[in-house]
Amino acid sequence: MKIKIAFSSCPNDTFIFDFMVNKFRDFDFEYHIADIDVLNQLAETGEFDLIKLSYNKFFDVIDKYQLLDSGSAMGENCGPLLVSKRKIYPDEIIHCKIAIPGYNTTANLLLKIFFPNALEKKVYLFSDIEQAVLDDECDAGLIIHESRFTYHQKGLKKIADLGEMWENIFNCPIPLGGIAVKKSLDENLKAKLNLLIKNSVVAALENPEQTYGFVKSNAYELDDDVIYNHIKLYVNYFTINMGEKGRKSIITLYKEFCRLNNLKPELEEKLFL
Repeated sequence: MKIKIAFSSCPNDTFIFDFMVNKFRDFDFEYHIADIDVLNQLAETGEFDLIKLSYNKFFDVIDKYQLLDSGSAMGENCGPLLVSKRKIYPDEIIHCKIAIPGYNTTANLLLKIFFPNALEKKVYLFSDIEQAVLDDECDAGLIIHESRFTYHQKGLKKIADLGEMWENIFNCPIPLGGIAVKKSLDENLKAKLNLLIKNSVVAALENPEQTYGFVKSNAYELDDDVIYNHIKLYVNYFTINMGEKGRKSIITLYKEFCRLNNLKPELEEKLFL
């Protein structure tokens, strides 16, 4: 049976999927790798059986997908950062032109939660945001992924840590993205895929050196320290199993999503497998 999967080229995703798509032989996997903003758009089609999504976009497609317990990117001190070339005070952010990695990203949802009046935004590929700020195309940039480890080397300054703000206000880990499974699949198949991702994450954590070829062949930033730090930050015990603490954080974010979009929240059980 062929299973269609889509995930990003970021080291944490290729790290957790490597054993599943390249080493295990449970299914015939056909995988597609793309930027997270592209993945969020692809979710609308429902063509993939498993897909990595920003939670912001997942909340928009809960009629098609459910969240797996394994594979999530969430934790402490790992949220998106707002950076600039110059000092910008919090009350000035609403007047800035901000480069963002996509309207459907969780980073943009957090920006709307904490700076709802910051409305002038322009979408860039996440890896181009630093340069857009350096070239004065935008006053500030909302950075994610590997850029978190490189912005200071390029002379940029952190003006807000949205993950830190989330943790301080809501007292739970920051949920960034998760692995969604198509609702229409057989329940037994969905359970097998959830267990398979969990086993793939565990295998990667136990044998990290076996993943580095796949990780580096798809990474935007090839510096070893950046890649290893990226994996260390975004792959953790929540990635193995989000647990009740992880579910609480996702539900909290979902309620904020509904508040900002004037929606009535669905039953919480509908979100999860």
